[in-house]
Amino acid sequence: MGRLVPAVTRALDILELFLDGDGTLSAPDIVRKLQLPRTTVHELVTTLAARSYIVPVPGQPGRYRLGVRPYQLGSRYAEHLDLAAEGQQVARSVAETCDETVHVAILEDTDVIYIAKVDSTHAVRMVSAAGRRLPAHCTSVGKMLLASLPEPELAVRVPDDAELIAMTPNSITDPAALREALTEIRARGIAVESRESNPDVSCVAAPVRDRTGRVVAALSISVPMIRWSDERRVELEQLAAKGAAQLSELLGHRSVTA
Repeated sequence: MGRLVPAVTRALDILELFLDGDGTLSAPDIVRKLQLPRTTVHELVTTLAARSYIVPVPGQPGRYRLGVRPYQLGSRYAEHLDLAAEGQQVARSVAETCDETVHVAILEDTDVIYIAKVDSTHAVRMVSAAGRRLPAHCTSVGKMLLASLPEPELAVRVPDDAELIAMTPNSITDPAALREALTEIRARGIAVESRESNPDVSCVAAPVRDRTGRVVAALSISVPMIRWSDERRVELEQLAAKGAAQLSELLGHRSVTA
């Protein structure tokens, strides 16, 4: 890897400062936050403004906000996003860490469709395939995606009198019980499936968000019961959440921290 260019690094540091607070900054703000010389900041701000990366805030002399150029670059990046391809990349990374089967799935009506999958290298592993469709209420990814729907939309997709099929004796078949499970999933931010779609497999799943914050997919880790335990579940929940966050970041999502 070549040497980093200090001036470019500082310019990018300035741009990234606009992601926090109210999105406006003055030159003294930048000096204080980055501990840079005032002359350096003045030169960088002048250059960024000349290239439309930042613009003056109307009615607030000396303050700047992001200009149109970052939006144009972000829009071009978004045009070339491929959820399946990005999902496959992240799924591979997660699978290499835990050596279990990893899926990325989307919701279609009341089913989930797996759009990416990486297998475990264990002899005993979940058998599935990208493109497979399963009832959402029987899977961790599906329950995660259902839990992310606005309540009116969920009521349309899963009405109180919905007939929920059972894939195993552990499948949820009562709409009221499903809604109770979804409430818990919303609170935890993680979905768990215990032998509900396959009698020999349990799964955990976490939500994947796009740049608007909308949940567009879910990432899951599937484990045969011979390797499942409470300790393993906790470990995989953390890993699924991390993988889902990585995929979300690739899609342009930025988590907000206190």
